[in-house]
Amino acid sequence: MSNERKTLDERAQMSDLERLRHSCAHVMATAILRLWPNAQFAYGPPVESGFYYDFDLPNHRITPDDFETIEAEMKKVARENQKFEKRIISREEARALAESGRLGGLGERPDNRSVFKLDLIDKIPEGEEISCYQNGDFIDLCAGPHVNYTSKCKNIKLMAVSSSYYLGDDSKPQLQRVYGTAFATPEELAQHLHNLEEAKKRDHRRLGKELQLFAVDEKVGQGLILWLPKGAVIRQQLQDFISEELRKTGYSQVFTPHIGKLDLYRTSGHFPYYKESQFAAIPERDQFQKLADEKCSCADLAAGLESGELDGYLLKPMNCPHHIRIFAQSPKSYRDLPVRLAEFGTVYRWEQSGELGGMTRVRAFTQDDAHLFCTPEQVGAEIIGCLKLVKTVLTTLGMNDYRVRVSLRDPDSSKYVGDPANWDKAEEALRQAAIWLGVPFTEEPGEAAFYGPKIDFVIKDVIGREWQLGTVQVDYNLPERFELEYIGADNTKHRPVMIHRAPFGSMERFTGVLIEHFAGHFPTWLSPEQVRVLPISEKSEVFASEVLAQLQAANLRATLDTAPDKIGAKIRNAQLERVPYMLVIGEKEAALQSVSVRHAKRGDLGVRPLDEFLADLVQEVASRSL
Repeated sequence: MSNERKTLDERAQMSDLERLRHSCAHVMATAILRLWPNAQFAYGPPVESGFYYDFDLPNHRITPDDFETIEAEMKKVARENQKFEKRIISREEARALAESGRLGGLGERPDNRSVFKLDLIDKIPEGEEISCYQNGDFIDLCAGPHVNYTSKCKNIKLMAVSSSYYLGDDSKPQLQRVYGTAFATPEELAQHLHNLEEAKKRDHRRLGKELQLFAVDEKVGQGLILWLPKGAVIRQQLQDFISEELRKTGYSQVFTPHIGKLDLYRTSGHFPYYKESQFAAIPERDQFQKLADEKCSCADLAAGLESGELDGYLLKPMNCPHHIRIFAQSPKSYRDLPVRLAEFGTVYRWEQSGELGGMTRVRAFTQDDAHLFCTPEQVGAEIIGCLKLVKTVLTTLGMNDYRVRVSLRDPDSSKYVGDPANWDKAEEALRQAAIWLGVPFTEEPGEAAFYGPKIDFVIKDVIGREWQLGTVQVDYNLPERFELEYIGADNTKHRPVMIHRAPFGSMERFTGVLIEHFAGHFPTWLSPEQVRVLPISEKSEVFASEVLAQLQAANLRATLDTAPDKIGAKIRNAQLERVPYMLVIGEKEAALQSVSVRHAKRGDLGVRPLDEFLADLVQEVASRSL
């Protein structure tokens, strides 16, 4: 990564694609310098979807209109087959190159000094190796690695341009950033660009508005989702689906308030340690009035709440402390365990406004949350039960391409609470469960929650994008912090183990992902409107009304289009609104007590007797077919 120091191990782990993209960043810099010789480059790493370079360019603002010119110059550099040459240089040599403007530039500025490179050189620890790479006239600080020659860098596309602050610090100079992507073959690049176009068509924010599924209203607040009637149908169907599965497996439904006392979250550890991601706490009303009368500052108020000198309340950031208090309402024996408590509980997080995005990043979201309290001996079986539930959810929705991420603690970090021996047991239980699943999984140290390790399901959608959705966590620590107990077979007190699980994760995020996964063409059981009856003329409206009544009597979501439009327009409107089934009814169909069936994706399915079609549709919905 240019100018970002990496260890030898990290460099060795850079994939071939990252190496190619890293090299393409240098090729882009070479091309930009040929076109604008007074540019000075800061740094340019490969990233997940391509690469970028940050640079200063006086008197010219790069726009997408420049991309074709830059790409043409990049392809010239590729055809020149320049060699990427690595050199180890002394700190003095590096500073001399930066002073001349040759490091990350061509030195064609009134003040040749490259202030970015001089700053980066100063950040390299004394005694650490300094390396640079050169291709053609371009030379830059770089830890590497690169491909051997620029001829490999020909399947490229510039994607976007934006502003950025040097090192991401808004107190430092503002630079220009150009993003690009690259692949080893033209076919892979073409597929990637096709997927990007497909992603735009599937964007849940656009489809959510077009299909009237949800809204974000500035008068309500950023990151706060308004579920419109059609979107509410989807949410309710998902909740009914998971609730049905929970009843089969012995869960009890509970409901908890949207707020809780600060002491509850002090005990759990959520407050004040994670206050940056929470809404501000509020004091008790009488205390607030007393502070107001005393003209105390906001800083005094916040300090009093944080220290515990003041009592207060918090919009709940998690459901688990509430479920813990439900478990603690009555004594428990080992015979009562496991206790499985489930709730569609809304929680609140203070996400930064720049990080909010449609339904997938919000400030209030409802989790299909559950907490299981069990004996240590029951942990393995309960984890497997949770994973089976997640698999059922994903299989039903056709999301069968997924991997598992086992998030572990970092033994060198102070972030994690509790006995290391319990952490070892929890991590091993999740590791064995991941093996049982039989799908690819990775272990990721440092990614565990502060109270326990977890398994995350990372789903790949139909156009290859990955989404983190369901999660299962094992927790020995919150039961300890809340002093939960049960009476064991030996008639003494024992500490239960707690398992947190949420197959959907959040109803908002999961629905946003489903909108994009299905491109708005939901399976019939999930569709807000399942059938639209389309009479060709007034002469067939009487039978069309009878058809609608039978559909609704069968508990199907159906409507009747009696607009004066021609049948072609009615079909087109239903298609645009992603209604799965359209029943076209003319005089012939009315006479035969039949319907002409069209499907939004499968087209014309022919004329069928109404009772036969109705029976098949009821079965399709009941079985939750895709």
